[in-house]
Amino acid sequence: MKKIINAVDLVEEQMVEGLRKAYPQYVRRLDGTTVLVRAEKKEGKVALISGGGSGHEPAHAGYVGKGMLDGAVAGAVFTSPTPDQVYEAIKAVATDAGVLLIIKNYTGDVMNFEMAADMARDEGIKVDQVVVNDDVAVEDSLYTAGRRGVAGTVFVHKITGAKAETGASLEEVKAVAEKVIANVRTMSMAIRPCTVPAAGKPGFELGDDEMEIGIGIHGEPGTHREPLRPADEIVDMMLDRILADIDYSGREVAVMINGCGATPLMELFIVNNRVHDVLEQKGIKVYKSLVGEYMTSLEMEGFSISLLRLDDELKELLDAPADTPAFKEI
Repeated sequence: MKKIINAVDLVEEQMVEGLRKAYPQYVRRLDGTTVLVRAEKKEGKVALISGGGSGHEPAHAGYVGKGMLDGAVAGAVFTSPTPDQVYEAIKAVATDAGVLLIIKNYTGDVMNFEMAADMARDEGIKVDQVVVNDDVAVEDSLYTAGRRGVAGTVFVHKITGAKAETGASLEEVKAVAEKVIANVRTMSMAIRPCTVPAAGKPGFELGDDEMEIGIGIHGEPGTHREPLRPADEIVDMMLDRILADIDYSGREVAVMINGCGATPLMELFIVNNRVHDVLEQKGIKVYKSLVGEYMTSLEMEGFSISLLRLDDELKELLDAPADTPAFKEI
């Protein structure tokens, strides 16, 4: 294993501290935790918290800031944060308007965030939650009951954060989050695995001419493995799965082409080119495109496609201002 680290047991601590030092205008760290919250606490409006295992950067701490999250909780690499850490985050960001937890559908995340929410409610804090399950590849996996939560979660952060900034109630903010979840779908693939520092070896193996279709953000198996094909053919296969899941016909969509951590932007733009062409042929209008690394898997090489079906409300919230380390909308 070759990693630019100091020690395996210091990875998360030094990563979080380095992020804090890079962006003090956006985030501050809660002492004794791997929790980052807004440098200036939001008051009188619903606060949003997300998180999960480290290794998905810029998710989730990169989305802490105006128009998106109020707090992010980082567990060990690909490991759910503990209930105590989530509880500390809730207490730090809580306002009279309440707190909404945005949870990706992984068994450990759901369980630990729910335990933290119960602890906070015992303290009189108003807390609610949503669970993101945008992955169309597999119904159940090594880590989930039901579909996994993957890169489409970033759309939930952005749109729900914009709704919270309007001063909407906790019920209204949760309703918008659920609308995004109901309308976003994602499919992923990989051509090279990643290595969790504590494991010291790749999470899976692929031949030089192989790709894994439907892979998860922790390197979980997808739907199948097959010989590597040209980019356009890969896109067509992945879009077929997404478009078969809900009806996008005649609608406007937001597109996210997300790199898994080691995929050159050149290749992501080639993917985006084909996605736009296919959607145009099918009468689906692209309202906005995002291309880059939004939810990674350490140094895994591959990409995901997320499509968000839009209405007027979602378009307005997607376009609303945001200012975070990893996402800006002017």
